[in-house]
Amino acid sequence: MKTRFTTVDIRAVIAEINANYIGMRVNNVYDIDNKTYLIRLQKPDSKAVLLIESGTRIHSTDFEWPKNMMPSGFAMKCRKHLKTRRLTQVKQLGIDRIVDIQFGSDEAAYHLIIELYDRGNIILADHEYTILNLLRFRTAEAEDVKIAVRERYPIESARPPEPLISLERLNEVLSKAQNGEQIKRVLNPHLPYGATLIEHSLIEVGLPGSIKVDSQVDASQVAPKILEAMQIAETYMEKTENFSGKGYIIQKSEKKPSLTAGKPSEELLTYDEFHPFLFTQHSKSPYLEFDTFDKAVDEFFSKMESQKIDMKALQQEKQALKKLENVKKDHVQRLEALHQAQEVDRIKGELVEMNLPIVERALQVVRSALANQVDWTEIGIIVKEAQAAGDPVACAIKELKLQTNHITMLLKNLYINEEDEEEEQKEDVAEEKGKKTKNKDKGHNKKSQRNKPMLVDVDLGLSAYANAKKYYDYKRSAEKKEQKTIEAADKAMRSAEKKTQQTLKEVQTVTTIQKARKVYWFEKFLWFISSENYLVIAGRDQQQNEMIVKRYLRAGDIYVHADLHGATSCVIKNPSGDPIPPRTLTETGTMAVCYSAAWDAKIITSAWWDVNFFRKKNFLPPSYLIMGFGFLFKVDEQCVFRHKGERKVKTVEDDMEDSTSKTAELFEEEEELLGDDSSNEDQAEEEAQDAGQNKEIKKENKVEGNDGSSGKMDSDPEQTAADLEGALSEQDNEGFSFPDTTISLSHLQPTGPTKDEKEKGKKGKKGKGKDEPVRKPPPQKQPQKPRNTETAAKKPPEEGEGDRQPGEEAGPAEPEDKEAENLLTSLTGQPHPEDVLLFAVPVCAPYTALSNYKHKVKLTPGSQKKGKAARTAVLSFMKAKEAITREKDLFRSVKDTDLSRNMPGKVKVSAPNLLAAKKK
Repeated sequence: MKTRFTTVDIRAVIAEINANYIGMRVNNVYDIDNKTYLIRLQKPDSKAVLLIESGTRIHSTDFEWPKNMMPSGFAMKCRKHLKTRRLTQVKQLGIDRIVDIQFGSDEAAYHLIIELYDRGNIILADHEYTILNLLRFRTAEAEDVKIAVRERYPIESARPPEPLISLERLNEVLSKAQNGEQIKRVLNPHLPYGATLIEHSLIEVGLPGSIKVDSQVDASQVAPKILEAMQIAETYMEKTENFSGKGYIIQKSEKKPSLTAGKPSEELLTYDEFHPFLFTQHSKSPYLEFDTFDKAVDEFFSKMESQKIDMKALQQEKQALKKLENVKKDHVQRLEALHQAQEVDRIKGELVEMNLPIVERALQVVRSALANQVDWTEIGIIVKEAQAAGDPVACAIKELKLQTNHITMLLKNLYINEEDEEEEQKEDVAEEKGKKTKNKDKGHNKKSQRNKPMLVDVDLGLSAYANAKKYYDYKRSAEKKEQKTIEAADKAMRSAEKKTQQTLKEVQTVTTIQKARKVYWFEKFLWFISSENYLVIAGRDQQQNEMIVKRYLRAGDIYVHADLHGATSCVIKNPSGDPIPPRTLTETGTMAVCYSAAWDAKIITSAWWDVNFFRKKNFLPPSYLIMGFGFLFKVDEQCVFRHKGERKVKTVEDDMEDSTSKTAELFEEEEELLGDDSSNEDQAEEEAQDAGQNKEIKKENKVEGNDGSSGKMDSDPEQTAADLEGALSEQDNEGFSFPDTTISLSHLQPTGPTKDEKEKGKKGKKGKGKDEPVRKPPPQKQPQKPRNTETAAKKPPEEGEGDRQPGEEAGPAEPEDKEAENLLTSLTGQPHPEDVLLFAVPVCAPYTALSNYKHKVKLTPGSQKKGKAARTAVLSFMKAKEAITREKDLFRSVKDTDLSRNMPGKVKVSAPNLLAAKKK
């Protein structure tokens, strides 16, 4: 597969970039990885993205490429110098594979130099080509050039264009080439055309494309033809200077294996090469044609990953079928060996019967000598003397195996004449010379084998008839063994075919899922969906924590954190702006504590939340170190209606029922946990946590009134805070020692309370809430809708920019409110039997958020590594009775790295029947 640009490719793509994108300004620079960068260009009426990869390619792209979460140092430097500058020129330095992209003009110009050879490099330089930054420092010892910051890039050292190679120079190059080497490979280092164009030119002048240097043919005879071919190649180089043609992707056809007999094998077409011209050697191959070469290259590289998945699947299918073929071959060979053994034993028995007098006489002579206690060596001498005298019995004895009480005799068929014997000898000679008689008729082979003399071991302890019977018994025994082998082999073959079909099905399923799998924007963070359908995201490290606060914290969202070393910053996404239920706050608090040093230290402590970043800490109840691991399933759009309301804000009655069922479920789980006695403590802790949540919700609903609604709160914020404090003080009386757990919900009020509400609030005040100053709700703006990074800068500050902290950046576009809600609804932990499941997403979340999931395990601090714990959990899901085939296929398709990447640390896995699943 072609993966790099040739000189012809570079010239063609530069011509297209100059024709289409000159004059556009740089909007931003992003990095995909440490070698690949995106330059976003725009005009008032159009936009474009230029993709450059060090050492490999440069082209525009219409595809979405995954960008790094934080820009690299090189990308930041490019942003600093190139942003808002106009693309003025793209050129090739000499005929080297080096591209010089110029932004700006005169002394305000900057150059981005891309080296597309060897290990590659990207250099940012100013108008004098003084290097400001680069990807790879290097020193060219041969040229005494140092490529480093503050050094000047040596553009003058680029290889200048050369005139057409002369005939003398061509003869010199060919004369120095090794015998048998292809001419296109010999010429490639000396000419700028590339091996593909040279091969095309050779075919055009009537020479084979793969012509080789031959010592028997004088180079001077073919040199004029080769020179003519190079003239054709030169015309193609001239065409690329102002190239405006089409682009071509050459495909390679692979046959997909088929298990079904008679069914033709499917054809798999994969991308192999890309070219600005359809060369002669590719005209008979399958190919795709594009309007421009730039689009062809973009399509080629964008599909490279999916093509790799296809090729990997194809190799796995071929490997599975090869194993099946080996089983079949082994089966045939074993049957053939048994059949041959039968045939040999039958012929030996027949030969003994045909030669009864000679065999009996030989047995008597040797027995007599042994009976007279003649030395074994002397018996051998006597036999040799008799053979020299021409004794027919002695001549038939070929070896004495007296240590095993056997003699070896050469016996032949007495019923064939001399003419037949001579014909067989001639056939043997011809067979030895040609070895072409392998496929002769089997009956003829058997006949010729029977007619040939054969060495037969004869037992001295048996008569001649008994020896013949022994060989017939061997034949019957081999027949029975062959029959048993055939029966066993049939079963083994059916099993092997079934296993191969299953393997092929799994390979195809995993391949399909990997292609269909969409990576959501929040998966780059720690995340989960709360039991009330709120998306919660958290940072994996300090950089992500800062990014979440700067880019993803919107008006209406809640910030949750814990004052612990290594604690993550959590954000509850609330695009609707409705009040966040206490249960979601508690689950997010558990996440903030678990992803901190408290997990390894096994410390129970409290998290806090705030609506305005670091203005007022509202402490939550202590969070227990209980996480869960499970799977969400992406369902088809037609099946989403079944899962609406799965994760809704529950009323007091619903929560009471849930609490009872969950307590019973947890009790049942703890009875079957795999682990030590500390699991009982986990159960007590979780029951206490559920009880605390129930009381919070009860108090909240009391404040809301008796109309049964559980939507927005209409009471005084002070009343609400006081009631919640009362609920928490009741928990204190039950034996828990909590810190300050006052939760002010005043920020959830869109406007200030009315006069009647104030009166009602004053009557309802109690406890220490009286001593607190009246908190005025901060002015709430309408929830800010997600925006694109390009349009954010154009909007006036009235559209929500006032809610941002100084120095914050506008975040990348997130889904719209409706789309976000539909997305969360389409991810379900409770798949219906009739659902169409597209793929599975592993999720690690507080255990209470996973309480209704079909497949889940509990995670507590332990000693098991994350990877092993994840595999143990998936194994238990695969062995579960309720797991259907489609779910198992989806589990297999998830990569091992994705399974464990969100687990908090070393864990202990707990689940019902976990030990039984391990034993299966």
